[in-house]
Amino acid sequence: MSELKNRIYEILGKPQLASLATVTCDGKPWVRYVIALASEDFTIRFATSTKARKVDQIKNNPEVHLTCGVNDPVKMAPYLQIQGKAVLHTEQDVKDEFWNDTLNKIFQGPDDPNYAVIQVAPYKIEYCTPGSFESEVWTSI
Repeated sequence: MSELKNRIYEILGKPQLASLATVTCDGKPWVRYVIALASEDFTIRFATSTKARKVDQIKNNPEVHLTCGVNDPVKMAPYLQIQGKAVLHTEQDVKDEFWNDTLNKIFQGPDDPNYAVIQVAPYKIEYCTPGSFESEVWTSI
């Protein structure tokens, strides 16, 4: 893995509070927080309710943007700007694989019909370092 990919994975490889932007059905941006977690190939996943607005927004337009990496504004740290395409998964094997006990606060279990997983395939990640006005860029191409 390249040095840049390693630094990106240091951020994405653990649960992250992230801002997720989608496009509403009338073409407006909408941002909300999610807890995102990525695998080594940078596939990002987070739980959602099947009734959440983001579900219809992603079905209508799968282009999403995430920002993550700074959880404490007093401690500025490198952060990521991520562009990707999102897909909703309701398949039981995907839900079982992603399930963790912290989701018990929101869902009744991995079989809860309102529980789903959104998967984002990033195609561009900017690694931004505070104090630098130029980011390092990883692309999937």
